[in-house]
Order: sequence, then C-alpha cells, then structure tokens
Amino acid sequence: MASMLLAGGYRSFAAPAARALGITREVLNKHRNKHAAIWHCRSSYNSNTALAAETETSRIVAGNTTVASSSSSNRHSYRSQESTFPKYDRLLPCPSQKTTPRIEHLVVSKGGLVLEYICEALDLPPLFVADLIRFGAVYYALVCPQPPPTATEEEIRIFRRVTDPLVLRKRDSVKGKTLREAQKTFRVTNGDQFVEEGTYLRVHVHPKRFPRCYEIDWRSRIIAVEESYVVLDKPAGISVGGTTDNIEESCATFATRALGLTTPLMTTHQIDNCTEGCVVLAKTKEFCSIFHGKIRVSDKKVRKLYLALTASPLPTGIITHYMRPIRMAPRLISEDFIKGWHRCQLEVIDCRKVPWPTTNIQDKYCVEDCGWPSQDYAYECTINLLTGKTHQIRAQFAACKAPLIGDSMYMAAAIAEMTNPGLNPFGKYNKDFSSECERETAVINWIAQYGKEPSVAIGLQAYQISWDDGEHSYKAGSPWWRCATA
Repeated sequence: MASMLLAGGYRSFAAPAARALGITREVLNKHRNKHAAIWHCRSSYNSNTALAAETETSRIVAGNTTVASSSSSNRHSYRSQESTFPKYDRLLPCPSQKTTPRIEHLVVSKGGLVLEYICEALDLPPLFVADLIRFGAVYYALVCPQPPPTATEEEIRIFRRVTDPLVLRKRDSVKGKTLREAQKTFRVTNGDQFVEEGTYLRVHVHPKRFPRCYEIDWRSRIIAVEESYVVLDKPAGISVGGTTDNIEESCATFATRALGLTTPLMTTHQIDNCTEGCVVLAKTKEFCSIFHGKIRVSDKKVRKLYLALTASPLPTGIITHYMRPIRMAPRLISEDFIKGWHRCQLEVIDCRKVPWPTTNIQDKYCVEDCGWPSQDYAYECTINLLTGKTHQIRAQFAACKAPLIGDSMYMAAAIAEMTNPGLNPFGKYNKDFSSECERETAVINWIAQYGKEPSVAIGLQAYQISWDDGEHSYKAGSPWWRCATA
C-alpha cells in the first residue's frame, strides 16, 4: 500500500472530487494553505478508480448536495446550517455499494478539536467524521510513527522535522515517555478531544462494512444468557468484536442491543468473520479474564467442536501441521517440523458424504463458487480442535486437499497445487533450495496462489463449546448447509 506525504497539506485527489461536489478551485486553494503535511495512504489500484468510487459514494450518501461557499467564516462554522459540506445522511444505514478502502495519515499543524481538524484537513462533513469516531475508525498517537521503507525524501524530511528531539522537548505530553511509547496509537473516542500540534492521526475514511448485521434477527441467535456471560450463535459474514476500523457493526454490539444491556458485551475469543457458530461474550471484565485463562492453559479447559463442509473426504484421526509464525493471511503451514513454527493439531472425529449445496443455496448464503472441479458431493466433518490457531482448520484441510466449500482464499491454493504438484514449498513434494533467494522466491510464488478472504460464509461452524469438564456446554443451531435442505 503506497504512502504519500503532501507538503502542501492536501490529498492528491481532492480537487477533482471537490469539483464533483460543486466546490470551487478558489475555496480549495484557500483551504490548502491552512494545513500541515498529510501522510496519505490509500488502498486502490489507481487514483481514477478510487476517485470514481469516492465520487459515487458521495452522490449516494449525500443525496442533494449543496454548493460550497467561499466564505472563510462558513468553513469554520461546523455546526451551522450554512455548512460548506454536502448534505449528509450519516454512515447508517449501511450503504449497499462497497467503497474503495481509503486511509488518511495526518500530522496536526495547529492544535484544536480532533473532529474539526479532520473536517478541515480532509474536507469531510462533520457528521461523517463523528460517525467515523463512533465506528472506532480514527486513531491518534502523540508522535508520528516511522515512515515505511518506500517513503520519499520529502516524507522522511517531514517525519524528521516533527520528531526532532528539540521539537519533542517542548511538548509536555511526551515528557517521560520513550519514543516508542509516544508513537503508540489509541482510538479517538470523542470528537471534542483536543489534539496538539505534532499529533499523528490515522483516519479510516472508508471503514470495512458488515451489511449482514442489519439482516439478522439477533434475539433469535442468543443461545444462553447467564449472570456473567452470553452465548451467541454467530452468523457468518460479521466480526465477533469488530475490526480495526469498525467496532460498531459487530456481534458484540448487536447482541448487546438485542438484549437491552446497558454495559457492552466483551469478546472472550474469536472465530473468523466467515465462520458461524458458538461465541462466548462476557458481561463482566472478571469473567472475560477468567475465560481467557481457561483458553490459554495447556490442558485445554475449553473444548471446541466444529462442523466443516469440505470438497473431499478426510480420514478420521489426528492431523498435525506446523504454522508459520507470521500474523498475516494466508497462514502458511508445513507438514514437516520447522523450528519456530507453531504446532497445529485437530482431530477428525467423523466424516460423512452429503450433497453438494445447490447454486440457489450458495446464493442464499452468499457462498462463493471457488471453481472446485467436482461438485457432486461434499463431506461433513466433525472436528475436535486441539490447538486454536487463526485459520487453522481452513489451512490444514486445504493442505490435505480437502478445502472448505466457499473458502476462496485456501481453496484457490489447493487447486493450484493439485494442478501443479510441488508448487507448495512446504508440502509433500518440497525440495531443497540452492539458495535463500530461491527459497524466498518459491514462497512468494506460493502465496500468490491464494485467493481473497471470503466475503460472507464458508463451510465451517463452531458447533459446540464447553468448559470445566462439560459443566458448561452449548450447541449452535443447524449449519447453513443443513438449514437450506431442511
């Protein structure tokens, strides 16, 4: 993801976007001179695509746009009716169209309220910025983080200027802190929070959205309500506790509202967004800590059973792999022991043949057709998860040539290896490499075979969770592939 510091303090695609909203060049030029450097980072293939998406989003969300006034007094009247920004209907309800991911990095040039500063720096409506803060999509740090390796000389110059020891010594807020401590990011939780000159801001302008939140009858998904915790039958396609840029559209938030609780539920463990099934949410910090402890202990006081719908059969018994210790998808695994890699174990208790889901069923549950060559039959496996690594079942089953139905990330790699045996440098046919460079190239080529993360559902359900030797035990409802055929 490219990163760019603009010495003029304005993002590169602002002018054309503003013209689309009826804002004059004179207003933009006056506005530009008010801001310090913006460290701009945007995830997009090209600026035209991002601009088109942003402009279209503005049309959809804003509705009837208003022409901006060139009056400087109006530009600072954020709560006045004579706003220079388009009419805005907030982030809710969730837009039907996806927006291009966009992240803005700023260094504050003049102290003030964080909401007002972001509005000015990025030409965003105040209500929109307020919603971004509510979504948890705005972060700050006292001191700007280290620029990426791809940073230009200008970017490095600006970083050095705002982190110069002589400059930092004048800031009371960083006294007594190491540079690493001062560069730690925190969520902005209030638009009236004051940010001083030199503060770093990261704004996720287009947070990842979860429209399925609004389609679910959340009260019907509650399995149990106890004094200190709640058990939820999590729907696929929704985060358990939120993402980096969206804590609003999460299972914890919507379950809290469905139960009418005044204190937000807290996450005790995670399952993938695309996985459905049992999730334990804590009512109290004390239970949250206790449950975390139960999960971490080596004797596995918490037992998790999963149902998986796979493209090929698997033998019953324990399957062992070793996972690369890099917290980034896709998770690479090896059949052989590699020093420093994490051991992954699961037990296939049962595996039975079932019909492959029909096209109508897959469409209903937004399950992706990942191109598996034979789609006559699928296989439902019952799994005892012995170690709980991220993407463990998905990665291990794909390595066994039995990827989960709908898993666009791992099934793509499984198909690639079936077509070209030996492509996986950590698989059965791995070879000795003549140099470290050759090995790294093979790993890069292998990672390139993986697809994107599934958008909604895959063939995986956290079927049952229990702890304290079964004293507490809960089961989810029927998985989507059974409900569809019932």
